[in-house]
Amino acid sequence: MKKLLLIGGLLFLVSCKEPERNCAKFRTGKFKFETKIDGVLKTTYFERDDKIEIETYEGKTDTASIRWVNDCEYILKKLHPKNMAEEKSISMRILYTSKDSYTFEYGLVGMPQKQKGTAVKLSEK
Repeated sequence: MKKLLLIGGLLFLVSCKEPERNCAKFRTGKFKFETKIDGVLKTTYFERDDKIEIETYEGKTDTASIRWVNDCEYILKKLHPKNMAEEKSISMRILYTSKDSYTFEYGLVGMPQKQKGTAVKLSEK
């Protein structure tokens, strides 16, 4: 019984560990994000500094302004929207980080639906 309590206590302590969240390390640089859309792996490359993010997806490049809310959250707003949908801002929140990547959630500002993804840092800006 004592062993069971000891094991249970150790599992509890290990499960309470906070994930790493070194967001400042990922504020600027060059990144890659991959996601499956209709079963096909799609890759987006983007470069970010404190104020601008330049994204390349399927050969098309787009630029967005960045407004940092805190070290782990920012708002993207396309500078040259092509339609009404692109005029809406996107909320980005870094959930946790690792050595060279971060996991984030994103969605339209004010909307409850969020998606998750992982970006890999390719280099410093």
